[in-house]
Amino acid sequence: MRQEIPVPLDVRTPPVAVDLIIEMNDGSDAGIVLIERRYPPFGWALPGGFVEMGETLTAAARREAREETGLDVTLQALLGCYSDPARDPRGQTVSAVYIATASGTPLGADDARAASIFTRERLPALAFDHGRILADYFDFHRQGRPVPLE
Repeated sequence: MRQEIPVPLDVRTPPVAVDLIIEMNDGSDAGIVLIERRYPPFGWALPGGFVEMGETLTAAARREAREETGLDVTLQALLGCYSDPARDPRGQTVSAVYIATASGTPLGADDARAASIFTRERLPALAFDHGRILADYFDFHRQGRPVPLE
């Protein structure tokens, strides 16, 4: 039986989110999937969202990918955790960013107005800190080094 952990009423912590870098692995169009946000802040972003109560990070990542892109993903690695208090204009959030693979055609749904595949050479302007996250991702692939801690 799972026991609730008592939390003092005056304790506040930022919400936890997941984001995904989805690599297309079916050869149809090498690149990564981005979504066009349906709600503010508008723009293109990595698929992702908030972790629900009782849900693991990995389950949240798979759920968000399916809800926003229609793709069933295979999680490959945890790229890193991002926690800059200014990373989300709506308020402080902490995000675990996963690298995943998928095949098929992404279709925007739920919080996503659209979903499309982009190459490194033709990335759009990105919402949140997703430009930094993708820079870390491309560095990780090029150099094989972990994401910087700060």
